[in-house]
Amino acid sequence: MEKSHRYDLRLDWTGARQGATANYETYSREYRIEIAGKPALTGSADPTFRGDASLHNPEDMLLAALSACHMLSYLALCARSRIAVAAYTDAASGTMSEKAPHRVGFTEVTLRPRVVIAAGADSVKAKALHDQAHEICFIANSVNFPVHHEAEITIAAG
Repeated sequence: MEKSHRYDLRLDWTGARQGATANYETYSREYRIEIAGKPALTGSADPTFRGDASLHNPEDMLLAALSACHMLSYLALCARSRIAVAAYTDAASGTMSEKAPHRVGFTEVTLRPRVVIAAGADSVKAKALHDQAHEICFIANSVNFPVHHEAEITIAAG
């Protein structure tokens, strides 16, 4: 693998169509993200910050990125260890709090992967691979707050 990778996108504040930011309470927080060759994503602020609750917000996307990166890292490790994963779900949650006066940010995330492995697979190894997945997850390695995981492994009915 190369030592570095570059990612590019274009973000446009589409809320400007509804008017300028003349008033904090009423301006639109809607935006559009375009990444070459992929479907566009429309987002907004969290409803707490006067955003549109029907659209994804940056906090949702950060949590989704952590969950997806852990899963992809985990599945790769399982495949390399010949552990057949039959199903994987996660019920992730994150907490944002004031970290300093006027500085709010994520203070922790907890991933709750529920993994089903094939009968005969090593469930102890499958559980241990979550620690390795955390160590190699690109997104977890990019944040400045703890990312915990509470994994459960079950064996598929044979």
